[in-house]
Amino acid sequence: MEANWVPLRLSLQVTVSATLLVLFTGVPLGWLLARKRFPGREALGAIAVLPLVLPPTVLGYYLLVLLGAQSPLGQWLASIGFPLVFTWRGAVIAAAIASFPLMVESARAGFEGVDPRLEGVARTLGRSEFAIFWRVTLPLAWRNIVAGTALTFARALGDFGVTLMVAGNIPGRTQTMALYIYDLVQANRQDEANRMVLIITALTVMLLVVARRLTRRAV
Repeated sequence: MEANWVPLRLSLQVTVSATLLVLFTGVPLGWLLARKRFPGREALGAIAVLPLVLPPTVLGYYLLVLLGAQSPLGQWLASIGFPLVFTWRGAVIAAAIASFPLMVESARAGFEGVDPRLEGVARTLGRSEFAIFWRVTLPLAWRNIVAGTALTFARALGDFGVTLMVAGNIPGRTQTMALYIYDLVQANRQDEANRMVLIITALTVMLLVVARRLTRRAV
């Protein structure tokens, strides 16, 4: 039987989008938690990690309540023609939320490992905070951010529970590889399931190997 490559294409589309979303939100939050002291900092850190420990069904339920057709946000998104629930965009949000803690914690650890004295030297030279972040802090925390990006991509690629709750399992629209493999197993199409499992495993392993090599070169 001919292989169905639509779930793989959709998975890569969702995963790349989710990884970029997490990268541009998780890194600033990781820096904020590592470098700033403010009321509620620990609570914010705990909330950021919460998707990692909550059951996927619970996390998916929260997202449905927030983004569903009965919520104010969901109704507003639908009114502007940008609904999220049961769309591939909803799958992006689901994968991003599920993998968000991996990026935040990796970035936070990287920024905490940067010697503040180096940033202080840059300040004495008249550098702005923005310039210090881009020229000093970020390059020194680069290894952790690369590792966090790789883990985020791998986690988003394999998300099942949250995606199922928020985006559903609609072939050709929201059915990612993880959901497709589940359907193949349920239909007792073992050979196809094995093929898809090998593909997604190989993709994940290659990504992690590349990320590890990149971080080693940065030493």
